[in-house]
Formats: sequence, C-alpha cells, structure tokens
Amino acid sequence: MPAHPRQKPVFRFAPSPNGPLHLGHALSAFLNFDLAREHNGRFLLRIEDIDRTRCTPKLEAAIYEDLEWLGLEWEKPVRRQSERFPLYQSALQSLIDQGLAYPAFMTRGEAKAKVAAFEAEGKPWPRDPDGSPHYPCDDRRMSRDEREARQKRAKTFAWRLDMHAAVARLKQPVSWTETGSGSQQEIAADPAAWGDVVLSRSDAPSSYHLSVVVDDAVQEITHVVRGRDLYHATAVHRLLQELLGLPAPIYHHHRLILGADGRKLSKSEGSTGLSVLRHEGRTPADIRRMVGL
Repeated sequence: MPAHPRQKPVFRFAPSPNGPLHLGHALSAFLNFDLAREHNGRFLLRIEDIDRTRCTPKLEAAIYEDLEWLGLEWEKPVRRQSERFPLYQSALQSLIDQGLAYPAFMTRGEAKAKVAAFEAEGKPWPRDPDGSPHYPCDDRRMSRDEREARQKRAKTFAWRLDMHAAVARLKQPVSWTETGSGSQQEIAADPAAWGDVVLSRSDAPSSYHLSVVVDDAVQEITHVVRGRDLYHATAVHRLLQELLGLPAPIYHHHRLILGADGRKLSKSEGSTGLSVLRHEGRTPADIRRMVGL
C-alpha cells in the first residue's frame, strides 16, 4: 500500500452501534489494524452513532468488548459522532451558503409514489448505483420565496445536495486513488449517478456521506480501508471533499464476507456475530482464519 504524502499513515475502523459486530466487521477491523502496524501508522476507532434511535450504549459497549477480544488496540479517546453534531452542521451550512443544498419536503411515501407513477407509464426513472431511485427534482426547482414559506410551515424536512449545481462547481472532474485491487489506480468518480443525496434529516443532524468526510478530515485519516459495498459511494465523498476544501485519503475497498445466500452479512444474522462465535468457543485466531486472513 503506497504511503500518503502527508504525515504517518492513519487508519480507522468506524462501526455503528446499531447491532452486534459480525465476521464482515472483523475483516475490516483486522485489515485496518494490521496495515497500521505494518506501515508504522496509527489505528483509530470511531463510533458512528448519528442514528440515536437505533444506536445504544449497550451495543457500543459490545463493540469494545468484541474488538478487545480480537486483540485490537486503538488510540484513546474514541471519537463519537453524536458528540460532533455542531461540526457537521457547520459543514452543511457551508454547502447551503454556497447555494449547493436545498430543503427537501417530500416524504419517502410521496417520493416513492411519484417514481411509481412515472414508471407506470413505461419510462425509466434514474437510480443510484445501489438501485434506489433518485429523489424527484420538484423541491430543487422551487423559488426562494416558496422554499422559505414551506420551511416555516413544515414540521420536518431534509437538506439535500443539489447534485447538478455541485458537479458544475467543480473546476475539473474528480477521482480517487484506489488500492483495493492490489495495485494503485486512479478511479474516475461519477457523483451525479447518486442524484441529490441527503445531507441532513430532521431525525439525523447529518448523513453518513457528510459526517464521514468531515470526520476523516478532522482525524487526518490518510487511508480509508472499508468494504466493497461502499466503493461507488466514494464518488459522493470525493465530491463533498472538493466542495468543502477537505483532503482526500487513499481508498482501499476490500472484499466482503458473504452469507450462505451469497449476500453480504447483516447484523441480524446471529450465526456470524462475534459474540456468538466467542461463546461457542472460537478464538481470535479462528476468526482470522474464517475471514481469510
């Protein structure tokens, strides 16, 4: 893995305490920890607990217990996203001030119905790389006066990135440095494929996309090592980094651990939970072998 042009390498493992860790998390944690040691770098643990409904202290404590059992050590104190909301709000306000974010008032049901009605006429609706339909552009097309009036009336609304305006703001196309294939490659990013992504909701002060790029910059992360399921989302992250003037880490998207059905593991699959495997008598060495290390 190539060195980053800045300080010594900094890696991070960033789980969400909304369920028990499983073998897929173990692979990611091991890779980050091992690479940090191999390159005489730093290994950080970040708790991504923006979703205060699903994330609980009990599940957070279980993460620490599982990682300690695996033999991993990380720098203290641990960064917790729930303690950094003002920082994410500042980044959001920067995008709003640049005219690159707008209030979105459609509920999920309303947006889904609009897409369904459109597709019922036999016309394709644009979808993101994960297969989800793009958010309708109705709110983006509102006049300033109409938006302000709706904001005063609305009990809840989200902030979304105006993807068209954001991409147009770029001075040149964005890309990212990827090492997941075993060699260093420069990957052309296509953030427009994601449509107007969410930046903030009434029930979550920041989206994953926004908070992760802010945290990586503040923690001076040089190497983001994470699952292949986030490969395409890197395009959005690189766009936000450019818009907010944040540095770009080197990215390494590793293989996923799949279940018996061929799909990536879910936190609801108890058979692959680290705590379950530990209580069955498995050892950390067993876990390493099970994830192919």
